[in-house]
Amino acid sequence: MMLRTAATAAAAVSLALALAACSGTTKDSVGKDSAKSGATAKADPDAPLKKGLKLAFLPKQINNPYEKIVDDAGIAAALEYGGTGKEVGPSDAGASSQVSYINTLIQQRQDAILVAANDPNAVCGPLKQAMKKGIKVVAYDSDTAKDCRQLFINQASSEQIGRSLVQHLGEQIGYKGKVAILSATQNATNQNTWIGFMQDELKLPKYKDMKLVKVAYGDDADQKSFQQTQGLMQAYPDLKGIISPTTVGIAAAARYLSDSSYKGKVVLNGLGTPNQMREYVKDGTVEQFSLWNPQELGHLGSYAAAALASGQITGAQGEKFKAGRLGEYTVGKDGEVILGEPTVFDRKNIDKFNF
Repeated sequence: MMLRTAATAAAAVSLALALAACSGTTKDSVGKDSAKSGATAKADPDAPLKKGLKLAFLPKQINNPYEKIVDDAGIAAALEYGGTGKEVGPSDAGASSQVSYINTLIQQRQDAILVAANDPNAVCGPLKQAMKKGIKVVAYDSDTAKDCRQLFINQASSEQIGRSLVQHLGEQIGYKGKVAILSATQNATNQNTWIGFMQDELKLPKYKDMKLVKVAYGDDADQKSFQQTQGLMQAYPDLKGIISPTTVGIAAAARYLSDSSYKGKVVLNGLGTPNQMREYVKDGTVEQFSLWNPQELGHLGSYAAAALASGQITGAQGEKFKAGRLGEYTVGKDGEVILGEPTVFDRKNIDKFNF
């Protein structure tokens, strides 16, 4: 497989994480904690992957269908190298809802914790305790503050995701009209990073006739996202487009639009899975949407955690590791590893995918 390099996406990471210092700690204490966590240890790229590694996946919420795909793939990957994996987590996506699970995983002496953070700071305290005890911490999908983990497995360049969603919507509505964003939770690192780049993209001259009227939050809950879509249409009946960079949100928005007078009149774009969105593409509610392969994201995260726990890498920029069938990856700035470019799904190609 072609060598994949983790592009830095420095602007994306800086924008999302510049304010992400952990609550109750000083800059000096953060640095000390990082050193204690083993961040300065020397990597041995020739070290074999250890057998019997125990990995735990902690998604934003346990009933999120997208994250279930990611975590199941990561658990399956662990079996490939002789490890075991499990998924644990809260049923809600509250900022602090993951904390008690991290504490339990520390007590269970997991070799690695992989977390999709609901809030970049709320999970910092227990994650730093985990690293002090030698447990490796890998953020995936939605990052923590960078001092609270060794690696961040990013789906694609954050800048590319944010800007491309605006670019696609602009083309679809002729670069004119009111638009809205339907996000997940207000503190979700990935959502806020993407939205920041969307807003930046909208400042370009070609979007001068497009106006972002609101960013709504469905909290990655199906019914709330449905209601937020309904509320957007009631508040802005002349709305031309909605971007929903969350798989739960885009599916709920599509369900509302498909059974309303706005079907075919309001363009919906964003991030979704083919299996979720197939019916809405085929019935004309949605023309296109984007996503990466969540199974590959879980696979990559699992192998990255194993490489950390085996001493092959420490999370330093420039280190390389192999991710099974996906080939070799390189750690980028601030411990970021990028899966690859997202895929655009439409009526022509959607039946080629099953996830």
